[in-house]
Amino acid sequence: MKNLLLISILITAVTSMAVTGTGGFSLALGLPQNEFQDNIDRLGFGVNFDFGAKFNPYFALMGAFGLQGYGTEKRTEPFSTTIPDVFVEVTTNNNFLFFQLAPRIYAPFPFVTPYIEGRVGLNYLWTDTRIENIRDDEEIASSTNFDDVTHSYGGGGGLLIKAFDKSAKPKSKRESENSPNAVYIDIRAIYAMGGQAEYLKEGSIHRDSNGQVLYDVSQSRTNLLTISAGVAVDF
Repeated sequence: MKNLLLISILITAVTSMAVTGTGGFSLALGLPQNEFQDNIDRLGFGVNFDFGAKFNPYFALMGAFGLQGYGTEKRTEPFSTTIPDVFVEVTTNNNFLFFQLAPRIYAPFPFVTPYIEGRVGLNYLWTDTRIENIRDDEEIASSTNFDDVTHSYGGGGGLLIKAFDKSAKPKSKRESENSPNAVYIDIRAIYAMGGQAEYLKEGSIHRDSNGQVLYDVSQSRTNLLTISAGVAVDF
């Protein structure tokens, strides 16, 4: 009987939570740290996406997804040894992707909301090469040259600056039910400590006189400081 009562209380508590959706999009600058910085020696540029559930004004459980490029090489080559009079553009991209779970704690104020969050997840690093038509950039073929995956964990914080609040509008001017509850400018800094990984960087792919491809593989921890600015929405 006691167990049934406890289960009933837990179910009632969970179902009574005013869970709302929250998410966002931002442009990101990636700053490799420590030995990762020594190997890469350049900044990364990309985008971040966030999505999750907000259980109350003070806590949310988020999923964070980010994609950054940290080096691109382009060259023009004959299409093949048997068709040397047709040229294609060869592009090699070095990429960094992460997916992390992020419990987040808010300190809400009327117009600004500081927050802190933890991070735990995975880093995926890969290098791909594609050939494209020079005239219209249509992709002809592509291949992944090298990739690796490792764990990551860390944390950071940010600031939500309220740009729109549906509840603050007069009733006669209230937005439709499909409009977001609130829109914010989201500024954030996250430090994530990544595990050991092997990866390529600009200049890591070489071709010898026999046409064989050689890889100069780097290895290090993949610590990354990400600074981003974008838009966040409560639904």
